[in-house]
Amino acid sequence: MTTAPAADQRRLLDVQALDTRLDQLAHKRRTLPELARLAELDGQLDDLHTSLVTSQTAVSDLRREVTKAETDVEQVRNRAARDQQRLDSGQGSAKDLQAIQHELESLARRQGDLEEVELEVMERLEAHETALAEVTSAHDALRAQRTEVESARDEAFAEVDREIAQLGGERAKAADGLDSGLVTLYERLRGQLGGSGAAALRGRRCEGCRLELNPLDLDAIKKQSDDQVVRCEECGRILVRLPEA
Repeated sequence: MTTAPAADQRRLLDVQALDTRLDQLAHKRRTLPELARLAELDGQLDDLHTSLVTSQTAVSDLRREVTKAETDVEQVRNRAARDQQRLDSGQGSAKDLQAIQHELESLARRQGDLEEVELEVMERLEAHETALAEVTSAHDALRAQRTEVESARDEAFAEVDREIAQLGGERAKAADGLDSGLVTLYERLRGQLGGSGAAALRGRRCEGCRLELNPLDLDAIKKQSDDQVVRCEECGRILVRLPEA
């Protein structure tokens, strides 16, 4: 059976209290509300980014369509202007001038059709540009929110880390010089029992599992020497006997 100085066993409770607080701080660091908010914002940003790219692509495609439509209209206008010049000059045979007149009529109809296409594409472009502006604004607003939350998270991290560093130093001092066998057993039990490897015995109750020992177990513990490391029969933790116990 393991033995360790009674004073070391009592000091182990200080180590356990510090380890419990350090575990709580580690849990707090992992579960900061800012982390959940950042995850939520990242999901929203991912969705908005998809919408943003889709909208940017649509606007880019429509701008190319507008450019093409404008080019098509300009080509017809230029051709009509040249034909009108030839017609106005009166040069050429009557047959040629008549053909030019027919072509001008055809070009006018063609220009009208192309201008309708141009107008329709421009209207679609305007609608998509409005949508793009709205998505961009929403995306920028979310990015700004994320920056604020990220800053708050970093501040919270820094505060927790400062406390962890302080308690870590206190823990090192509290554990300094403790019986090595006792510490080895304690660390093993901590790993097995959710971070709590030692507990005080107060009256008949183990402060680890909060259960009362039966009279036979309690009597057996009382008969052990002060340096004997005893364990709770219910939970298996090291039971530290206090002077008043």
